[in-house]
Amino acid sequence: MRIALSIAGSDSGGGAGIQADLKTFHQFGVFGTTALTAVTAQNTQGVGAWTALPAALVTRQLDALADDLPPHAVKSGMLGSAEVVEAVAAAITRHHLPNYVLDPVMVATSGDRLLDRDAERLVSQKLVPLATLVTPNLAEAQAIVGETVATPDQMLEAARALVRLGARAALVTGGHLPGNQLVDVLVMEAVERRFEHARIATTSTHGTGCTLSAAIAAGLAHGRPLLQAVADGIDFVQRAIAAAPGLGRNGGHGPLNHFVPGPRRPPTEGL
Repeated sequence: MRIALSIAGSDSGGGAGIQADLKTFHQFGVFGTTALTAVTAQNTQGVGAWTALPAALVTRQLDALADDLPPHAVKSGMLGSAEVVEAVAAAITRHHLPNYVLDPVMVATSGDRLLDRDAERLVSQKLVPLATLVTPNLAEAQAIVGETVATPDQMLEAARALVRLGARAALVTGGHLPGNQLVDVLVMEAVERRFEHARIATTSTHGTGCTLSAAIAAGLAHGRPLLQAVADGIDFVQRAIAAAPGLGRNGGHGPLNHFVPGPRRPPTEGL
């Protein structure tokens, strides 16, 4: 069985973070392992409190997994502090962890900040060059590249900039674009591709970035080409949003439905 590792925070509401990643790994048929970086007190209404775990404990988790359950792919989400960012970068390098998907979580869907501001610079310096794929939303891409990212053309330029920073590929997601037609922009090697889809009228969008990066990591763990892993991940998230169970009180952001099936087609050599 293939193994995928999630390096991320715990979401007590179960819709994002480690919890969403493990649910997604299960649907994609990979064995999920975790290195916990932070603990949050949150629900569909927002984040009430959070604390990053000590960097030394994060390192011990990663060392233990690399020694006994080495992953075929890795994703990182909420890291919380500069010290944890440094620890994760060092462990990925030391253990040569493959197929690294970087979801540069900085702010929750509710608007609550999940990364110390002094750690943002380290993400671009330490983690982006290690990444097989970086999956920022508009605000995260803007924070990393230092340029306005608010249109599909600007998303393309940001993705190109992330590749110039050292990432093998970049997928800038457009869930916060205005209008009814959304676009995600992928840049990799000689490929530039836009994935277009209709906006789904729902507030159940909590954990979309976590779920997407976990789905792509799971595809890479199976040995699927990056382009196919990205397409499968986007498709999974769209179906999970469409089937969202509507949990939580009004005014919040409910979770996706992680029980939708995994990829609906077998692995191929490309798309």
